[in-house]
Amino acid sequence: MAGVKFSRRERIKKGIRKRLSGSAERPRLSVYRSNKGIYAQIIDDNNGKTLVSASSLSKDFTANGNKVEQSKEVGKAVAEKALAAGISKVVFDRNGYLYHGRIKSLADGAREAGLIF
Repeated sequence: MAGVKFSRRERIKKGIRKRLSGSAERPRLSVYRSNKGIYAQIIDDNNGKTLVSASSLSKDFTANGNKVEQSKEVGKAVAEKALAAGISKVVFDRNGYLYHGRIKSLADGAREAGLIF
């Protein structure tokens, strides 16, 4: 794709996805951050299926506080759903975002709830 401009995050994301992918034994925990919310899903790349997902904008999510605190709760929620589905080890895909702030908070929340990565 010569000549096509990529945003900084897209270039970083492309490099990350070259190196890691999720399998049935160790699926990928992918994070997406928007201005309003944060989304996390656990994906089996071999089958192309989303196994578990959680979001700060879903109807069953009720955490209050700032976005960093909400991110931590989303991390805990996705980890609890994953453990219930029999998933304990994942590969963390920060999706081109820098590992600080809301992304780090989500990862810390998932680790606290029992996910290993």
